[in-house]
Amino acid sequence: MSSKPSSTAPKAAEKPRTGPLAWLLRLLTWCAGLVLAGALALALVIGLALAVAYPNLPDISELSDYRPKLPLRVFSAEGILLGEFGEERRSLTPIKQIPQVMKDAVLAIEDSRFYQHGGVDYKGMVRAALANLGRMKSQGASTITMQVARNVYLSAEKSYTRKIYEILLTFKLEHALSKDQILEIYMNQIFLGNRAYGFAAAAETYFGKPLKNISIAEAAMLAGLPKAPSAYNPITNPSRARVRQLYIITRMEENGFITEDQAAAARKEELKVRSGASNSRIHAEYVTETVRQLMFAQYGEETYTRGLNVYTTLKADDQDAAYKALRKGLMDFERRQIYRGPEKFVTLPKEPAELDDAIDDALVDHPDNGDVMSAVVLDANPKKITAVRGNGDPVEIIGDGLKPAQSGLADKAPPNIKIRRGAIIRVTKTPKNTWEITQLPEVEGAFVALDPRDGAIKALVGGFDFQKNKFNHVTQAWRQPGSSFKPFIYSAALEHGFTPATIVNDAPLFFDAGVTGGQPWEPKNYDGKFEGPMTMRTALAKSKNMVSIRLLQAVGPQKAQEWITHFGFEAEKHPAYLTMALGAGSVTPMQMATAYSVFANGGYRVNPWLVSKVTDQKGRVLVETKVPVLDESMRTISARNAFMMTNLLGEVTLRGTAASAQRILKRPDVYGKTGTTNDSIDAWFAGYQPTLAAITWIGYDTPRNLGARETGGGLSLPVWINFMETALSGVPVVAQVAPEGVTNSGGDWFYTEYARNTGVTSLGLDDKLPTPGAEGATPTPPAAEERNRIMDLFKN
Repeated sequence: MSSKPSSTAPKAAEKPRTGPLAWLLRLLTWCAGLVLAGALALALVIGLALAVAYPNLPDISELSDYRPKLPLRVFSAEGILLGEFGEERRSLTPIKQIPQVMKDAVLAIEDSRFYQHGGVDYKGMVRAALANLGRMKSQGASTITMQVARNVYLSAEKSYTRKIYEILLTFKLEHALSKDQILEIYMNQIFLGNRAYGFAAAAETYFGKPLKNISIAEAAMLAGLPKAPSAYNPITNPSRARVRQLYIITRMEENGFITEDQAAAARKEELKVRSGASNSRIHAEYVTETVRQLMFAQYGEETYTRGLNVYTTLKADDQDAAYKALRKGLMDFERRQIYRGPEKFVTLPKEPAELDDAIDDALVDHPDNGDVMSAVVLDANPKKITAVRGNGDPVEIIGDGLKPAQSGLADKAPPNIKIRRGAIIRVTKTPKNTWEITQLPEVEGAFVALDPRDGAIKALVGGFDFQKNKFNHVTQAWRQPGSSFKPFIYSAALEHGFTPATIVNDAPLFFDAGVTGGQPWEPKNYDGKFEGPMTMRTALAKSKNMVSIRLLQAVGPQKAQEWITHFGFEAEKHPAYLTMALGAGSVTPMQMATAYSVFANGGYRVNPWLVSKVTDQKGRVLVETKVPVLDESMRTISARNAFMMTNLLGEVTLRGTAASAQRILKRPDVYGKTGTTNDSIDAWFAGYQPTLAAITWIGYDTPRNLGARETGGGLSLPVWINFMETALSGVPVVAQVAPEGVTNSGGDWFYTEYARNTGVTSLGLDDKLPTPGAEGATPTPPAAEERNRIMDLFKN
């Protein structure tokens, strides 16, 4: 009998499946377990981190009102950046003012899913984790939020610990701030090379334009900088910067930020990158330093971090014209000086491969000074100098370009001035685009221009080069004004009965030892000639010293000393001696500008001012200067005195020592006076047009002779004319309008009460010095106290 097996009996053991599918299932099961274990471990780590580290994370509440370190920035009246002070160049730009093309370029290369993820891009982290298997350091996968966390609060160290803190801080930022706030911080905070922080500063630094005006190609170039500012710097590494720019343009196209046609056009666009020492900037270093001092006195150390924007009264075109005019005037003077020799001598290697490094090292301490560039001589003989500049450009000097340094090319030239291989020299380009050897000037100068109608400073250049000499000669240099001071003596004479038609004797004056109490004094005219009787008008035009002395003697030194204070001069700087007639006191160029403004504006005293407005980083006005309006409370001399003096000073620029002014400028409304002190130590021209008063001074810091033939008319007047050609371009001619109280009689102007010759008609014709209204008075000799001053200043 057979029986069937029970259904509950155990089945025979099946053989395990060994096919490919079975192996795949086992692998997936193992991986799932591994991932689960990893996830549990990661969750445990994150939990511990949240419990321990999160409470100790930095407080980020202030980021809701983001205030980075912003430099002090100084602008012209038109809003052109003149200079900035602070460790970081930065311009805080709200997210709404950042152009979309710039945001798109950054997102395309840095974080294309920025608006989708919650601060941590997990897909990116997985890719980075796989790429970093077996490495000891964490790499990549940083979102924009994570970069903000790192840049604002954490170090740049690459480690797992720092990465965990970065992720935790990222969560905190995403919770506290909106996406736009985070992007705004990033685009203002990130370092982009060349001291530029943020894309607004970078746009100015690399392209010289505001961020709102950049193109797709420029935005792509800037967006390449965050990864490695030095490696992708378009100034120092243009090739690498170009490669990254092209990659970013492609990324922008792939992400749909730009079209195919826009991408193609951006790739073809030729960018104009500013050089490190761009010649396009406005040179206003003395102005910006003055502003810095003013702001520091008010705000202390916060001056350099709180983002102050200072708007000045400076007109950019006028400032540029003043800088170039003064610089040209000083270099023209330098061409007439004896060559002082190379700045240094270095030994150059014979091996060509080592030559470039040797030249670079030699020129480190001799940088270019604008258009006065440094070079190292490779070979020199009386007919040709071959040299090379720091950038590798060759320099060949021949013909007229060698003339300024002939003494250094002579066979018997002393070793210290001999131009030979290894000599560091200065070169410059001529108008014919050839090279000329030159040298940095030892002479200094100053130029200042202001609007006489309100005192606003329009241009100020305190010296040849701020880096070479930071002493501001406009405001700090006290110098003798020489004959440029004579108009103020003439102005006093008008108030004491003299007229432009008064005849004054240009005859020798002599004060013996009995009068001076010391050595005799015999003053002379500049040319050593005496021309006898002449009108006051002619005497001022010809700058006759004898006439000025006679006028001062008639007015009285003490009365004249009081009168000049009406123009802003300090009485104690101008002792009441006869030497005051020849400008033996002390003035600054700024004082002279203020003083001549009184004549220019019809008799009002205006105070120079520079700062028109100060704002914070958000544009809120902190300080604003109310523009002065001329009124009678500011009057310091009569309108008729100012009119008469302007008329007399017009004679100087028409037929006198400054006759080239009206001839070159081709306008009759320019007025002024040349000034050359004893022994040609100081050279001046002070002048004005009714809308602009300007002063030029040239001299050595340690006073010494400028040269036997150097005068204010030859040195300083050309600078003034050069400036005025630009500054008065398009400015209508202003005709003189006679005020009340003056009368024209016989072709000349008189105060009405003197129109019938009731004033002083002659002076010194019989070696007698009359007083106003009474002829025949005895001359008043110089006071005994002035004897030393006289002998020191007027030995000749």
